[in-house]
Amino acid sequence: MNNTEPINGEEPRPAPAEPAETPEPQAPRLTEPAASSRDPFWSYTDLLLFIGLTIPSMLLGVLLVKSVMAIFHLHTAATVLELLPEQIIGYLLLFGALRLIFRLEYGRPFWQSLGWTPMRLPAAQVAIAGVATALGVAMAGSVIHLPEGPNPMKDLVMQGGVSLVLLAAFGVGVAPLCEELAFRGFLQPLLVRSFGGVVGILVPAVAFGLLHYPEYGNSWRHALLLSAAGACFGAMRHFTRSTKAAVLMHAAYNGVLFLLLAIALASERNLHP
Repeated sequence: MNNTEPINGEEPRPAPAEPAETPEPQAPRLTEPAASSRDPFWSYTDLLLFIGLTIPSMLLGVLLVKSVMAIFHLHTAATVLELLPEQIIGYLLLFGALRLIFRLEYGRPFWQSLGWTPMRLPAAQVAIAGVATALGVAMAGSVIHLPEGPNPMKDLVMQGGVSLVLLAAFGVGVAPLCEELAFRGFLQPLLVRSFGGVVGILVPAVAFGLLHYPEYGNSWRHALLLSAAGACFGAMRHFTRSTKAAVLMHAAYNGVLFLLLAIALASERNLHP
């Protein structure tokens, strides 16, 4: 019987409206993560750009320092008084460019992106690891018989006095910070993401050793030992997930080596006054 027909002479009543069906919630679609959400978020294109900017940055640092010295007629008795400012300016330009890449291309911060995060180990343990690495490298160097001939690094150290103090300050403060940001903060995470932990640690370590190859008179033994030390720094970065830990370990490592150099220099001067 139709609900609209009259019953007992009464007006027909409209049929009640059926409740509207509520749409079922849809499951979220699974999409590929955006480049900015990856860990790390930068790409190999950014790595190539960083490498390409390295030499121009360092050359510009040299040009600026030499220009200032020429304008003000400055002369330095110690090579490091000219060499270290050149390198510091070069580092500032290089990492300034990297900061702009992070900010403009990805909208991400500089320090946190490069792993400048709290260390998962006490600072004392990290420093002890650096000291142990330095002593291990020193003992390994005596076993493989490092060459005793002159090299640029030894020439700078042998100048003694102000040169040794400035080199030590640079080697404990500036160099570990900049080198670890580049090798363990920037390069290593990218390689770990692509090839895993072992390759991600070893490749930057070898690159780190090769970087110092000319400084030690093109000695492959020095490069080998420095690569081993770089692998230790990389392991610290990998397992603590903190570039800050790698910097502290590297600084402690360099501090022990400069202390040993100072002792050796003092002993040599006592033998040959």
